[in-house]
Amino acid sequence: MTAKTSHHNGHQTGRILTATAMALVLGAGLSGCSTIQNLNPLKKEEPKEVATQGERMSIVAFEQKVQPSERLAGKDFYLPSPQPVADWPFASGPTTTVEHAAAAEQFKIAWSKSVGAGSSRTTQVVASPVSDGKLIYAMDGEARIRAFDVNSGNEVWTRNLNPDIRRDKDAFGGGLAVSGGKLYVTSGFRLAAALDAASGEVLWTKTFDSPLRAAPAVNGNVVVFSDVDNQMIALNKETGEPAWTYQALVEPARILRTTAPAIYENLFIAPFSSGELVGIDANSGQQVWNQTLAQSTRTNALSEIRDISGRPLVANNLVYAASHSGVFSALDAKSGQRRWSVSADSTNAPWVAGDAVYLSTLQSELMAANAASGQVYWLVDLNQGRAKTKKSFFGMGGEKKVKNLPVWTGPILASNRLIMVNSEGEMVAFDPKTGARKETLKLGDAAYLAPIVVGDKLFVLTDKAKLIAVQ
Repeated sequence: MTAKTSHHNGHQTGRILTATAMALVLGAGLSGCSTIQNLNPLKKEEPKEVATQGERMSIVAFEQKVQPSERLAGKDFYLPSPQPVADWPFASGPTTTVEHAAAAEQFKIAWSKSVGAGSSRTTQVVASPVSDGKLIYAMDGEARIRAFDVNSGNEVWTRNLNPDIRRDKDAFGGGLAVSGGKLYVTSGFRLAAALDAASGEVLWTKTFDSPLRAAPAVNGNVVVFSDVDNQMIALNKETGEPAWTYQALVEPARILRTTAPAIYENLFIAPFSSGELVGIDANSGQQVWNQTLAQSTRTNALSEIRDISGRPLVANNLVYAASHSGVFSALDAKSGQRRWSVSADSTNAPWVAGDAVYLSTLQSELMAANAASGQVYWLVDLNQGRAKTKKSFFGMGGEKKVKNLPVWTGPILASNRLIMVNSEGEMVAFDPKTGARKETLKLGDAAYLAPIVVGDKLFVLTDKAKLIAVQ
C-alpha cells in the first residue's frame, strides 16, 4: 500500500448496477452469448464492448432456479411491528439490525435537493447516503459532498474532494460513513478523508495508488475500505495512519457499484468481487473465517462474475449475502459456517424481518424466504404486466427480448410496505406478506441506489444526484 497522509488545520472551502467490468469475462468467450442488452431507459446507443454508464446486463436464468416451497407456499409468517430508526451511519446500515422501520407512512415526497453532478459518460453516482440522525450526507458523481438537515432539507455545508478538475475515467466509486462526529469518505480519485461531520472541515486525507471503490465502515479504532484490487485497508480513525491490510483474491471482473463491510461484534464481514465473504478481526486484520459464494454454469458465462456487490446483512447472529454468480446464503456470523444456500443471483442487499428474508434477483424477481431455512414463501415478477418480447422487424425471425425493462433496487421494509425503486424513476410498495403491488410514487429520476431510512423518512439518491426525502 503506497499512501500519503496530510492533516488540515484550517477550514477549507469546499448504478446500483451502473456498469460491469467485463475484461476477463468478455475475453473468456461471451461472443456466443446473446444476453447482453442495453437496458438504459434514457439512452438509445448500442451496447459497447465494455458496459458504460446506463448500460445494464440482463442475465439468463441459472440451471437451478429458485422456486416457492410447496410446504410454505401460501403460509403466513411473522413480521415485527414498525420501529423508529435513529440513524443510518454506514452504507451497510445501522450497527443494530433494522427489521421493520416506522417511516414514510404517508408515502409522499417531503423535499428534494440537488447534491451536484449526476451520472454521465464521465461521472457516476454510486455512493449511498448516510446519516447521524441530525444531518444526512450525500456524494455526487464528482466527489462533492453535501450535508442536509434531515427534517427540513436545508443545506448545512458542502465540501469538494475532487483533487483535479480533469476527468479521470477511473475516478468513480467510494462512499461515506459517519461515526463519532466524523464523516469518513472514500473516492475513486484514490482518496480517503475524514471530515468534521458538523462543519465539513477536513481533518485528514490520505491518497493511494489504486482507486477506492467500496464505502468505508468503522469498528473499534479503525476505519476500513477496499480498493479496486480487493485489498482491504484499515486506517486509524483519528489520524489516518495505516493500521493493517487484508488481501483477498484479485478479481478484475466486478460490478461497479459500492458496498461496505457489515459489522458483527469485533468483526468486519467484508464482501469482495472474488465472491469471498470474509470475517476479519477489526483489531488485528486477521482472517477469522472465509466463505466463497460463487458458482458457474455451462449456460451462463456471466455467472463467472462472482462479485458480492449488495451489502451483507447481519441479523440474529447470521449474516445473509448474495452473489452475482447465483449463491444466496445464510452463514453463522461468528464462525462463517453455512446454514443454508439457495440458487439466486443478485446485486442487491437482502432484508430480514421476523421470519422472512427478502431479496430481489437479477431476473427482476422479488422473493420472500424463510430466514432460518431459505425455503421460499413466494416469488413475484417485478416487471409483471410489461411486455418481455416483441415481434422482429416485419414479423420475421421470431420474437426478440425487449430492451429497457426497469432495473430494480431494494428492498426495504417500512410501515408495512416492502419498498423498491427502479430505473424508471418509481418507488413502488409491495405487500410484505404476499408480494402484491400496492402503491407507486413517482420520483422523477432513475434510481439505482436502495433507499435508506432515518427518523420518519426514507431517503433515496437518484442517478441525477437528487436527494429525495419521502415521508
